[in-house]
Amino acid sequence: MSSIDWVVLFGTLILIVSYGVYKSRGSKDINSYLKGGNDMKWWTIGLSIMATQASAITFLSTPGQAFQDGMGFVQFYFGLPIAMVIISIWILPIYYKLKIYTAYEYLEGRFNLKTRVLGAFLFLIQRGLAAGITIYAPAIILSTILDWPLFYTNLIIGVLVIIYTVSGGTKAVSQTQKHQMIIMMGGMIVAGIFVVRMLPDSIGIVEATNLAGHMGKLNLINTELDPDNRYTLWTGLLGGLFVALSYFGTDQSQVARYLSGKTLTESRLGLMFNGLLKIPMQFIILFIGVMVFVFYQFNQSPLFFNESAVAQVYANPENKEKFQSIETAYANIFEEKRDKVETLALSEDDTEIERLKEDIKNIEQEEEKLRDEAKSVIQSTNPNLETNDTDYVFISFVMQYLPAGIIGLLLAVIFSAAMSSTASELNALASTTIIDIYKRNIKRDGSEKHYLVASKLFTLFWGLVAVSFATFAGLLDNLIQAVNILGSIFYGTILGIFLVGFFIKRIGGDAVFIGALIAQAIVLYFHFYTDLAYLWFNVVGCGAVIIISWFIEIIKNRNS
Repeated sequence: MSSIDWVVLFGTLILIVSYGVYKSRGSKDINSYLKGGNDMKWWTIGLSIMATQASAITFLSTPGQAFQDGMGFVQFYFGLPIAMVIISIWILPIYYKLKIYTAYEYLEGRFNLKTRVLGAFLFLIQRGLAAGITIYAPAIILSTILDWPLFYTNLIIGVLVIIYTVSGGTKAVSQTQKHQMIIMMGGMIVAGIFVVRMLPDSIGIVEATNLAGHMGKLNLINTELDPDNRYTLWTGLLGGLFVALSYFGTDQSQVARYLSGKTLTESRLGLMFNGLLKIPMQFIILFIGVMVFVFYQFNQSPLFFNESAVAQVYANPENKEKFQSIETAYANIFEEKRDKVETLALSEDDTEIERLKEDIKNIEQEEEKLRDEAKSVIQSTNPNLETNDTDYVFISFVMQYLPAGIIGLLLAVIFSAAMSSTASELNALASTTIIDIYKRNIKRDGSEKHYLVASKLFTLFWGLVAVSFATFAGLLDNLIQAVNILGSIFYGTILGIFLVGFFIKRIGGDAVFIGALIAQAIVLYFHFYTDLAYLWFNVVGCGAVIIISWFIEIIKNRNS
């Protein structure tokens, strides 16, 4: 990296932290610290909601996933706009009427204390682990690319977040996220423009898009009814709806964003802003990943994108020779493929197009065999090395091909995304701990100053937990899927509890408490012992809570 990249990177990060501390100075009570004084405008709420969900994993993993599998992942978000409407109409007014700090306060009034604690506890487990992954995911990749020790990369992200989150609470998080979101999307669009500009002179955006379509990367909609397929129209509409309802309706990291709104209308507008823009945002990021794929059809891609893993192979003389022979074969195949790809991109003859597609498909199968051989060599060098390199695709392209200054900007995007989502998580974890656990069960008669200090200490505590977990975590398959899987394991159960509370008044606290415990056990069984696509965990968990608690209530009434 050049000196200008370092200036851009650290200049951006220091400005974000300084701005967050400056804008949120003067929090004197728990309301201003945990709810930002309830003075947020709808556009700040909307951008903050989007930035909370758009972690660094989004900007690292999503382009790589499009590179590998195409744009089908966008279907994951198809249920989100519907969820925003449902939350805005039915759930948000309840929260505003009760004037709550956390979503789980509602559960005690509707059910009982133990159900409130259970909901809060499930959230703390899920979000506490997710906060660690949110830091670890970009840190492990950035440490590899920048040749930094993983511990120090984790520490930099964690410390920067802790500084302004502890200092300013919810207001600091929301104010910084507004600008982080602009930086993140601006940086990604700049990267997309450079990708297209670096294609051959004969290949413009239209030809590149057509080529991506011919090569199966624009597969936006999949209508097949396959419960084991993670990304179809139906899993997106139904499973995606349930996960969005749970995430935005019951996850404190999101609830805190819109409970800080100046009015109910401002909060509703912020939610709908997110509902309208989230799918286009994901589409753009995925499309950039597809354009990177097209770029590598004309410029040879690495045999394996994780350069750190390849370096370990090269340090082993025997495996180095094996790997280099595979690289040579891979390069020879690429030369043959590139000519066919360029012809395909410019051809208008349907017969020729079909013939070329078949030829390229056969070459791609040979390439995949060579990649599998390379992965075997990597595994034989070090069995602990991760052989899924899709998370390294985009950052590898950035570091190798983009000009000075833009590299620093894109790295700032990734760091900013990690900071924004982590800040929301730490703020939510602290809010839930102080309101639902500490203030309700441990220290009921503390002063405002006591609870303010305790809130800052719990924020610091969860920050240290997240950094510690990030330091000792292992890389989990595709990072964006890892976070979504973790959320899906718990979200369905939490959503089921809330839906019973909102809409099924005949079911009491004891029934829903037992039903939730059984439902969570069922979801864990499906996760560990079946191949069911993880988005369906949300439906299974939510449905199980409702059905089981309903039957328990009926049995209880019959026996009373």
